[in-house]
Amino acid sequence: MSTSAVHNEKDLLQQLIAGDERGFAGLYDLYSPSIQKFILRYVNSSPLSEDLTQEVFIKIWENRAILADVKSFKAYLFVTARNHTLNSMKVIFRSEIAIGEVVDSFVHLRNETEEQLMHKEYLVFLRKILDSLPERTREIFRLCRDQEKSYDEVAKSLNISRNAVKNHMVQSMKVLRSAVKSEYGISLSLFLYFIFGLHR
Repeated sequence: MSTSAVHNEKDLLQQLIAGDERGFAGLYDLYSPSIQKFILRYVNSSPLSEDLTQEVFIKIWENRAILADVKSFKAYLFVTARNHTLNSMKVIFRSEIAIGEVVDSFVHLRNETEEQLMHKEYLVFLRKILDSLPERTREIFRLCRDQEKSYDEVAKSLNISRNAVKNHMVQSMKVLRSAVKSEYGISLSLFLYFIFGLHR
């Protein structure tokens, strides 16, 4: 990292600690590509690595008050990314084992209607939360998630910058993460995995 980049990071970090969202956005732009590549090595899924990256930065925002005592923000960020990714993988792995055990034990009693109703409940909840978001943020989320378009593709189709797409997605993830945690007590990445992953 160049000297100017180091100074820039320090300035952005001070803004973040002070609660200035411009500092958060600057650090996100500076580090999110490398964090996503780092997480991708663990999960081998681009959509999931994007979700986890956003969750990591949400954690950084929520814990910004303690960053003044952190000697190396970059090291702290990568440790946070690793820990959050591993914890999320453990939850998903345990859930998959649990699902497998239920299917094995009750294979002859499986009720497809109940399974569909559960999936419908999650979708209804997701739509309810999305409906509370600004129209453009909601539109971008659906393009990225429902249609699996990349940030670049969405930016081109809507004639906006990639950063604008990214900022809308970060905002939607903040709202969704809080709502999902409150309603179901699980991580947002797991919730989205159940909706978009298990039913493809």
